Order: sequence, then C-alpha cells, then structure tokens
Amino acid sequence: MSITRRDFLNGFALTVAAGLTPLEILRAAPRQISASYYPPSLTGLRGNHDGSFENAHKLGRAHHAVNLGGAKVEEHYDLVVVGGGISGLAAAHYYRKKHPQAKVLILDNHDDFGGHAKRNEFKVGNRLMLGYGGTESLQSPKHVFSKEALALMKELTIDIDGLASHFHRNFYPDLKLSRGVFFNKEDFGVDKTVGGDPYLQVADDIDPKRLNARPIRDFINDFPMSKKDRDALIALHTSTRDYLGDMPKNKREAYLAKISYSTYLSRHVGLSATAIRFFQSRSNDFQAVGIDGLPALDARNLDLPGFHGVAGLGKISAEAEAELRDPYIYHFPDGNASIARLLVRKMIPQAAPGKDMNDIVLARFDYSKLDLPENPVRLRLNSTVVRVENAKGPVDVGYLDKGGRLRRVQGRHVVMACYNMMIPHIMPELENDQKQALAMNVKAPLVYTKVVLKHWDSFMKLGVHELYCPSMPYSRIKMDYPVDLGGYQHPRKPSEPMCLHMVYVPTIAGSNLDPRTQWKMGRAKLLAMPFSEHENMIRSQLQRILGPVGFDHNRDIAAITVNRWSHGYSYFLNSMYDDEEESKRIIAAARRPAGKVAIANSDSDWNPYTHAAIDQAWRAVNELS
Repeated sequence: MSITRRDFLNGFALTVAAGLTPLEILRAAPRQISASYYPPSLTGLRGNHDGSFENAHKLGRAHHAVNLGGAKVEEHYDLVVVGGGISGLAAAHYYRKKHPQAKVLILDNHDDFGGHAKRNEFKVGNRLMLGYGGTESLQSPKHVFSKEALALMKELTIDIDGLASHFHRNFYPDLKLSRGVFFNKEDFGVDKTVGGDPYLQVADDIDPKRLNARPIRDFINDFPMSKKDRDALIALHTSTRDYLGDMPKNKREAYLAKISYSTYLSRHVGLSATAIRFFQSRSNDFQAVGIDGLPALDARNLDLPGFHGVAGLGKISAEAEAELRDPYIYHFPDGNASIARLLVRKMIPQAAPGKDMNDIVLARFDYSKLDLPENPVRLRLNSTVVRVENAKGPVDVGYLDKGGRLRRVQGRHVVMACYNMMIPHIMPELENDQKQALAMNVKAPLVYTKVVLKHWDSFMKLGVHELYCPSMPYSRIKMDYPVDLGGYQHPRKPSEPMCLHMVYVPTIAGSNLDPRTQWKMGRAKLLAMPFSEHENMIRSQLQRILGPVGFDHNRDIAAITVNRWSHGYSYFLNSMYDDEEESKRIIAAARRPAGKVAIANSDSDWNPYTHAAIDQAWRAVNELS
C-alpha cells in the first residue's frame, strides 16, 4: 500500500499548467496570489494542513508575548477579524451592515477560507465531484436556529425548504440498500459485514420507514458473537426490565448523568466486554468520544438502547428531540462551505460570479480578488495572528505571513473568531479568570476523509450504503448524500464515480479518561501522523471490508483527501465532568469583551454547530457597538 504521488499532485494540475510549481503557489505572499491559486482542488492532507498551525504552536510553547514594537503599522481598518470561518465571515458581514462604509480585514491562518466549512473538489475524467471536508449540513434549522441565524440564511438566499427538496432521501432505499456493521477479526473473531442495521442515526437523513432494516432479532443473531452475548443484546433492545432496580426515581437522572454508557451497560445491564464493544464507537461521529466518555443520560438522548423500561426519567428537551428526530436533509453538495462562499461573495462580489444559493455550487472563486486594496472587505489567507493589543487608540494586530514575516495592522475594533483556547496566547494581558475560562475549551480532534471511488459496485454487492465499524479507526463509512443542486448532480449509476465520507475520531477507547484528556492525546496523535500513514490506514480498512466483493484499492480509488481537524468540534458540556451552572459561568467569562475586542466562534457557546457560530458573531458585533 505504497503512497501514490497522484493524490498529492492532481490538485495542483492547474497551477503547474500555468507555469507555477505547487511550492511557489503555497509560498506566495497573500497579496501575490495568482488566479491559478485554488485550494479546494488540493488533495492529500487538508483541514488543519501543514503550514497552518506551526506558528500558533510555537506561540503556545514559548509562553511569551510577541513584541510588536519593532513592526511598522502597514494598514488601518475599522474592523479586523481574526479567523475566516463562518463565525468570522458572519461577524464581518454584521459589522458592515451596522457600518456600511467600514473597511474590514479578515485574517486566517489556513490557505482557504471557511474554517471547518471546507470544500473539497475532485476531477474524475470530465466529472466534477464535490465533498464537504468539515461541517456538513444545517442542523434542525426550523427548530433550533435563532431569528438572527434564519435572517442570515434569507439574506444569503438560502431557502431551507428548497434545500430539502433537492435532497433525494429515498435514493439509497430505492436501490434496496441498507446500513450495515463491519465486525473486525481482532475483536470479534472474524471479519464480517452484517447488513440491515435498524438503528436510526441522530438527525437521520434516511426516512425511518425506509431503512431496509432487518428485525432486531435477525440482525443481532447474525453477529459474530456467542449465543449468550447475542441473547443479551436482543434482551437489551426488547426487554422492559428496569435496569436501575430499586434506585429511588428522583435520583435516577442525576445518577445517569454521572456514569458513562459503558458503565451502565456493564454495571446495570450486565453485558460482556464483547457485547459492549459493539456500541463503543456509536457516539463517535456526533459526540467525538466513545461510550466510555458518553454520559448514560446522553446515550438515552441519542436513542441508544437500554432505557425504555427505566422508570422515573423525564422527557428529553425539545432541542434534543429536534436534533434526534429532524431529518438531516438541509445540505449543499459541499456542505456548509457554500454558506462561507455565499458570505464571501456577498462581501467581495468580484471573487465569484452568481447571485443565489443555486449558482454558488459550481461557482469558481478567483482567490486573487480576495485581498485587493480597493476592496472594502479584504480576506487575507496564510496569515497567523500572534498578537492582539488593546491600546488607547486603535487595536494593534500582529500576524505572521506565509514567509514567517511579522506584519502589523490596526483596527478600530477587533473580533476574535479563532479557536478560543488560542486567545490567551494572543492576548496575554487578559484577566487571569478569562484566560483560564478560554483555555477550558479543548476542541475535539476528528478526521473527515473523502475517498473518491471510480465506481461503487462493491457497495451494491454488499447491499449497503453506509457502514458502522465499532473497533476500526474509521467508525463510519458512507456514500455521499444524494443531492442535486445548481447544476451539480449526484451519481446515479454504480458504474459512476462516488465520493465516500469516512469519519475517524482518535479517541482512547476504553480508557475511561475524560473527553478533554482524550482529545489532547488524540490531537497529538493526529499531528504526528504523516499522510502516508493516513493513506495506508484508509486503504487497508476499505480493502478488508470491500475486498471480498471484488474491490481493489489500487485499481478502484481515484483520489484521497484527509481533512485533519486536530482542533475540530468546540467543547460541549459533559455532565460526567462538568457542572452546568459552573459551565455557564466559564462560558460567560470566556467571551467577555476586552476593550475594543469582542470574542466570537462557536467555542463561545460551547456548541459545535454552524448556527451557534452565527449567533456568536452577531453577539460579538453588537458588543462592539
């Protein structure tokens, strides 16, 4: 499984054709970006790509402030935004609405804008394939979006019902495909795929009546487990037993909030380690932690089994119910990257043609237009902010450009829409309680890998469109969402190319460590892994699953993009380790404005959703005024 140069080079084809080498393109200073510069088409290691985090890590390790005294002030703005993700872009938009004549500079350390709303593009023959390298879809927009977030959707021409109408929810069910589980030999004694999974996903994209699922007894009896374990799992799903026995009903919710789901299954249900292992990664994609770090009460909110006979539990919250039951069908072909692109095009119209949510899908952006002096809004990539100083006059902002040179600009106001845990290193003069509060937001590492297959015959032969892998690195493997929008069409035939979405969360399975500790360890692991190691892991897992039905990874894979998010989801409350009232105090202290500097990003709400990023941008801009 040797590494292929194709996966590194195919994204650079246009730049090479234009007479510039990839190294020259990526090393170009922001104001020298050519029209050939086009990050969405890059493959290999993306997300927190090499070159995007090293300067920030040096700042964190050095434990001292960057001195701006020797750097000349080069530019002046009304607003400087640190971070070009959806929150930073929304903050720039909101500020311009309040101050239509304002000059705004947005700085981002990555080579592309959008933050976690990352767009991946692939060319297979003459066919363009789009993928989402980060945030996927609008989560329950009709139930959990604020009026401000809904208003922004309308301003950006995003029609929520229109998005849903372009999602072909029954595409895979009509092909008689189901979800399946892949059991690996190391943990279950044999490599085996079991189809007909009846489990609903959180915010499922498939109609619950069209899962093509098997009865729970038939499904579990096909597991490569002992009869005793299979019977125990069937009972877990079908019994009305109250597993908490004689525990007082008024203490049950508090108790379940403080033990993990794995502890609940072991201590109260009596499942074996092998049976529990089946559930280990069920929460990976949604919670970025395995069931040993998932509160049992949250497992109930995720519709995991074992609670339907337990008395004394109240109804789950309306928001949790919406997140669980609302269909996950509000999706652009490139995920929420289209929201970032709509924001950029609205503020910098010359960067891309078009006028609505439909034509944004295939619009090609001219990155050379993002940072022009005549633009009232400028977006500067490859720029790592290392120092922000509140002064008596304008706020000083120091950043390192692609070449490592210290640059200095000033803003009448600043919005910090970057990772909140980095802000104490950038603004060391903050009060200690605020720095400590900001540092509590330890973000979850995760990897969204896109693998473009030349065809998907192997999935048809297996009879599945999605796989859950309890004990393998990639716990979720699924074929792309079936969306046709703006001239882009989802593949129809198994002989056509297909984009796979694969989710790897580097948790420390079975460690019983708290999420913050697991995420720090997982981040270190991710950053130490070269692309070759990622590629070998991807190819090996796909070959084991699909090889028995004729798949050959050397022949059938067209491209691989590994969207590595060493800082992925914002931290969110975990009742096993966090007190709710104390967490509210931490959140309020962390996002407190400091002079002319306000703090945004979804981190500011401990809520890893796009609508939270928008809400925090709106709040931050209003605090400035």
